[in-house]
Amino acid sequence: AVATLRAADHGFADEIARRGIKERNAAIDGRAFEGRLPKGVRVTTKHGLGTVPEEEVYLRLKASLEKSLAAMRLERVDMMLLHSEIRPDDFEYPPGEPPKNERSTSLSLYRNAVRPAFARLIEEGLIGDWGITGINHAAATMEALVSGPVPAAVQAIANLLDSPGAMNGTGLAPRPRDVIAAAQTAGVGVMGVRAVQAGALTSSFDRLDTHGPDRDDFARAQSFRDLCARWGEDPALVAHRYALGIPGVDTLVLGVKNREELRMAFEAERRGALEPDQLADIEALSLR
Repeated sequence: AVATLRAADHGFADEIARRGIKERNAAIDGRAFEGRLPKGVRVTTKHGLGTVPEEEVYLRLKASLEKSLAAMRLERVDMMLLHSEIRPDDFEYPPGEPPKNERSTSLSLYRNAVRPAFARLIEEGLIGDWGITGINHAAATMEALVSGPVPAAVQAIANLLDSPGAMNGTGLAPRPRDVIAAAQTAGVGVMGVRAVQAGALTSSFDRLDTHGPDRDDFARAQSFRDLCARWGEDPALVAHRYALGIPGVDTLVLGVKNREELRMAFEAERRGALEPDQLADIEALSLR
């Protein structure tokens, strides 16, 4: 993992803060670069805050950040993102979903406490800027982008299915293109995520526990894989190039697990967005 990270010595190093692996990944960043980032490498970190008392927001964000900085052997990161989705205060999730205060941040808490906390961390020199996660609750995300201090960036779904897959448990349409358009209007950068939709847009899944919406998306994308086969192209490569060409998407955040995936990501970047005729063929499949 350390050698793979060193091989990717450009762009963003995105230190993951979820699923209990934040400290491990931050430590890998630290071992790879030993606190001395290569020229041009920028680092982000995330925190899944949820909805907590307002007086705890700054303390929780700073505590999470300080753990990451220590593990990565850095004094600051370029950006810290709110990693819990922003929801309307009165929204209720469908039965069977995790408690709403664990998985999401209320819009009022975001306005009253999260934004000021990030501003304070900037003043302290610990972060360069801040961003939000803009998935699932499109309307609330767009509200967060149009009033008051706005984030430097928003993470938005960017794939040819317009699907967050199993990440969505709201029962709402995700509307990622609307979120991206709102970000453009507000002058907010867009970090595209889920370019291959958790493997649904690849030739096969490599995770045995993949289930539910992601499996459904894989089946729905069969016509896309058939099209790629006719082109003689790797579906994952094509999906990444599609995501790179989505209007308004400024960069992609990729979950690269090995050097082959890293090589493919660099190849997609080198080749750039799809040709207009390729894009037209994909859109003709009516997958979104």
